[in-house]
Amino acid sequence: MRIDSAYSNWAKGVKVDPSPAIREDSPTEFADELKNSLKAVDRFQHKADQAMQEGAVNGAENIHETMVQLEEADLSLRFLLKVRNKAMDGYQEIMRMQL
Repeated sequence: MRIDSAYSNWAKGVKVDPSPAIREDSPTEFADELKNSLKAVDRFQHKADQAMQEGAVNGAENIHETMVQLEEADLSLRFLLKVRNKAMDGYQEIMRMQL
């Protein structure tokens, strides 16, 4: 199986804005993007917690959906931590610079 053909089949239905970062009507700053990302990770975490609680109360009817939500929450948190670590590394590198 070729990866590029699988990707192109998946991407056919996805609409992509050619320049999402360059919008004249609504400029966004890094801090705003970071806040939005934090909110998204928080939503994933709450959604996964809710799915776990429903699974514990109602029984394991849709265990696969619960596991998918848990993995989404886990991946989003890991990605957020990677971004935070990179930002901290950049900050520490700037602080080590001599003027």
